[in-house]
Parts: sequence; structure tokens; C-alpha cells
Amino acid sequence: MNLSPGDIVEIETDAGLAYVQVTHNHVSYPEVVRMLPGPHEARPELAMLAKASAGIAGMFPLGDALEQGRLSGRKLGNFPVPGESRVFPTFRMPVRDRQGNVVYWWLWDGEGLRLESEAGEANDTLPMREVMSLDSFLARLG
Repeated sequence: MNLSPGDIVEIETDAGLAYVQVTHNHVSYPEVVRMLPGPHEARPELAMLAKASAGIAGMFPLGDALEQGRLSGRKLGNFPVPGESRVFPTFRMPVRDRQGNVVYWWLWDGEGLRLESEAGEANDTLPMREVMSLDSFLARLG
């Protein structure tokens, strides 16, 4: 299933209906998605949901998971991605020493890498540069 930026997908979970919005497509990675508030017992007003503050951003092969039946859900429509989520998110990748301590971070903005040698709280809020597993994706839905 091809998904485009702005597409909202409803996913059936044990806790109720969860929603994600595709924010970006990248040639080398699966869809970048943001988690929308939820879960919900009934489908909320989608236009209002699309305007909600950004949740966790991450990369997940959402279209493939739906097409292969690994997720029970459906694309509901396309709504504008809110301003703060229009910019491709910066993802982080730790480089560790032999003891497992983070020595520095690589930060990736979808085009290039930059080195961040200072461990700062700002980096703690950036999503990891990884393709989420199905279990990790479902856990992040809430």
C-alpha cells in the first residue's frame, strides 16, 4: 500500500483505535510517521486529530504492514501535516565504546549526518534512527 505525507491511518489495537499520520517518505527508508493522541473508543474528528501536537516520530513500514495483514487498519484520508512536523525530523544514532557508553552521536536530518559530541538533553528527545519493529511500533501507539 502506498502511503503519502498527510495520510492518516487508523489501527485497531487491544486498547482501542490508534492513529498515525505519515509525515515524510524517504527513498532509502520506510514511511516516517507521527503518533496521534489516543487510543480512542470511537473514531474522532480526523481534521481535529490531524492538528494535534506531534507525538513520537519514527520510521516504520506502515503500508507494507497493512498490506501484509500484520496490522489491522486502514487509510482514512489525507490531511495537512502541521507546521512543526513538516520539517524532516532529526534522528539520532549512538556510537558506543566497548563498555557500552555513548561516546558521541550521529544526527541525521534525512540528507546528511553531523557529529554531536556533547551529550545534551536536546538529543534525548530525538527519535532513534532505526526502522521500528512491529512490536516496538505497537508499544509506541500507547
